Amino acid sequence: MLKETFIGLLTNYTDNERLTNELWMEIDKNYSSKKRHYHTLQHLENLLAQLTEIKTKIQNWEAILFTLFYHDIIYNSLKSDNEEKSAELAEKRMKQISVSKDTIELCKNQILATKSHVQSTNKDTNYFTDADLSVLGQNWEAYSLYYKNVRKEYSIYPDFVYNQGRKKILNHFLSMDKIFKTDFFYNKFEAQAKKTYKKKWNCFDNLKM
Repeated sequence: MLKETFIGLLTNYTDNERLTNELWMEIDKNYSSKKRHYHTLQHLENLLAQLTEIKTKIQNWEAILFTLFYHDIIYNSLKSDNEEKSAELAEKRMKQISVSKDTIELCKNQILATKSHVQSTNKDTNYFTDADLSVLGQNWEAYSLYYKNVRKEYSIYPDFVYNQGRKKILNHFLSMDKIFKTDFFYNKFEAQAKKTYKKKWNCFDNLKM
């Protein structure tokens, strides 16, 4: 499904099959890295499913798809500029197939928005960042699996360092009036996400930091 969606997207811009396959192989390789446990092709599959459900609400579907495929294409747990590097690569690849400047700029902004997941003036961006956080609105078992997989990606850090960082992230989201910015995702996930985050916060409180 992912490959077909990506190739279908690129056929709107190029008939160069070799280039199309090369760009897909780059995505497949990066998201299939052995260092990844959550930010994988499965993450993209889940995002695509969430976004397809609201496709009629999205104004620039092609921009959303480019954002989906490239938003985590660069992912290094030792770096803090993954979003910036991903946006740069997305821009480079889209220019190769002559995507419009407006769509490129929108895609870059959407990728950068996943750094903080705060409210945007662009509705499509809010839909994307909400979908990116949809795992937070799953049940405790699904969230726990997500947490364990992200922890594996940051296995280089000792628990006391990692837990402090995760607690800051928890506090960031719990301090928000709304984790999910759009009505659709708010109604679908907000209550469970707040419940899950409060439970995780209590787990941290029971640990020695």
